[in-house]
Amino acid sequence: MMNSASNFWGRRQWMVAALLSAGLGKAFAQSGGVSRIIVPFAPGGAREMPARAIQQELSQETGQNWIIESKPGAGGAIGTAFVSKAAPDGKTLLMAASSHFVTAAMGARPFYEPVKEFAPVANIGNQSYILMVNASVPVKTAGEFIQYAKSKPGVLNYNSAGVGSSTHLAMAYFAKTADIDMVHVPYKGTAEAVTDVSGGRGNAVIVPTAGVGVYLQDSRLRVIGITSKKRSALLPNIPTLAESGLAGFHFESWFGLLAPAATPVAIQEKINAAVNKIIGNKEVKERLLALGMESPQWNLDAFNKVFLADRDLMTKIVKETGITRES
Repeated sequence: MMNSASNFWGRRQWMVAALLSAGLGKAFAQSGGVSRIIVPFAPGGAREMPARAIQQELSQETGQNWIIESKPGAGGAIGTAFVSKAAPDGKTLLMAASSHFVTAAMGARPFYEPVKEFAPVANIGNQSYILMVNASVPVKTAGEFIQYAKSKPGVLNYNSAGVGSSTHLAMAYFAKTADIDMVHVPYKGTAEAVTDVSGGRGNAVIVPTAGVGVYLQDSRLRVIGITSKKRSALLPNIPTLAESGLAGFHFESWFGLLAPAATPVAIQEKINAAVNKIIGNKEVKERLLALGMESPQWNLDAFNKVFLADRDLMTKIVKETGITRES
């Protein structure tokens, strides 16, 4: 089971490297002028990769010269606010994710209104998360882990990529739903959080599926569940947390493009149609799979429903778990 999954991911590591090495891109000199996808974090991160995966094809489909531009700062607020104030002409888009709502949900004033100032125009890919434990933890399944944690309230800890990160929210939500008491240990990134669980300096961690190939090869880690609604095509032998006793539990992130709210619907529809065509392409699907992403093709209405549902879910998680910027 694990070997076949490891091989699946190993064969695709070069794809990730190729996307990263694309740099800020050879854009096609086309008649539509320069258009920008703003990534509100530093270059080379997880938020940039889905945009990089479709950049060339988006230029071809729309006749516009799309570049990817990083505007990091203030936990993503600088770049996000920049797009909210951009001209609503379809030439400046935000590379966003489900965490778009977290800053406001934690009570901060992030210089923009996450719903009113944006229009969700195109989803690129969806990513699930996996629950892993250090191999010394005496459990084989998520159900066993829940029972083990219940027997040791306040003793076990979980690592995350930082306060308010998706890995923090996912694990806090899992612990709350399972009614277990664990200690949160925030790190400065996913790699550090996983390294310390692998090294025995943490008991558990929930991380995106993107790096699962490496994790499956590490005998010091054990993957015991996935946060998706149904079993993932990427990891069909890993049971969902809902299957493991948490009925209805799921936590997934979308990665998609947002436009300024006043962008005309006709422009939104053009971008939506172009992206849906692109992510339906076999080669692009492979690129996204290499990033641990599946690629549902949502029209504007479907994406908007997911967008609003995630706003409600993130707000609920923050409220019910008591997460703050100091958590």
